[in-house]
Amino acid sequence: MKQNAFRMTFVLLAAIFACTVLPQTPAHAETISLSYANFPAATTFPCVQMERWKTEVEKRTAGKVVINTFPGGTLLDAKDMMDGVIAGQADIGNLCMAYQPGRFVLTNAMGLPLGVPNARVGSLVLWELYQKYNPDAFSKVKVLTMFTTAPSNIMSRKPVQSLADLKGMNIRASGGAAEIIKLWGANQVGMPMSSTPEALQRGVVQGLFSSLEVMKDYQFAEVCRYVTLTETVVYPFAVVMNLERWNSLPPEIQKVMNDLSLEQSEWTGTYMDDHVREAVEWSKTQHQVVFTQFSEADQAQSQALLTPMINTWIQEAQAKGIPGQAVVDDIHALIQKYNAK
Repeated sequence: MKQNAFRMTFVLLAAIFACTVLPQTPAHAETISLSYANFPAATTFPCVQMERWKTEVEKRTAGKVVINTFPGGTLLDAKDMMDGVIAGQADIGNLCMAYQPGRFVLTNAMGLPLGVPNARVGSLVLWELYQKYNPDAFSKVKVLTMFTTAPSNIMSRKPVQSLADLKGMNIRASGGAAEIIKLWGANQVGMPMSSTPEALQRGVVQGLFSSLEVMKDYQFAEVCRYVTLTETVVYPFAVVMNLERWNSLPPEIQKVMNDLSLEQSEWTGTYMDDHVREAVEWSKTQHQVVFTQFSEADQAQSQALLTPMINTWIQEAQAKGIPGQAVVDDIHALIQKYNAK
């Protein structure tokens, strides 16, 4: 009896010692919850890439990180995205740099008519360009990845078969695409893509200048029954994270996100190119959209009209301390590099 009592007392004292003296290790590490804001509708390609990134991060961190996504401007809208992330209104945000051309001067060089053939090449070029120059515009955030749209084309309510047809039309465009459409003689109207369906319905604009996945994603094929293929310029995007939040992450979590940067850029570009092809076929079969091109003479004229745009950007960039000519040369070289692959 005395021996049993002694054993029970020893076990009890050992348990008390373990609870009060030894360091406590939780059964499960605390989950890191992050918010990710996006401005377009959930079905559009910037949000599809957001959901893919969320899935990969959660999987590769074995559930230690949970990403709560907010598409459709429900947390931050397009023009407030960068400042909202800096202020901590969202941990992560996806922004279109073309909406703020004066703020993202260097990376908006991708909005020049430099011959980017598709979204995959554009995305890889943009990511390498950012890594090389590390522009000050991103000094207050952590850049997680970058990507571009596919090249822009004219979608319109009436046929645009020549530059003469385009003259005087109200066309939605932003960033470098806005400058192009003005040089071609149209009236450029700036607005987020999410505002464009209503603007088309009301007749505020007669068309838009953008990549063709929006024909399906925004149902523009129901209104814009004509597409003029110009394959001219891409829109650059960035995914950024609040710097304080980034610095608070454990190194192993930061590594997962850093390792995803290039992969996510290429994945998004490839998805975009595939989705554009799908949207084009859908527009043709479901809405009998007519696709056309400028004549060879108009194509030559349209290109000639754009040369001053590149020269002007180079001069203005250099006036701001940005090596404009070197940036343009790098983009040309990187297009060749990634197009060859």
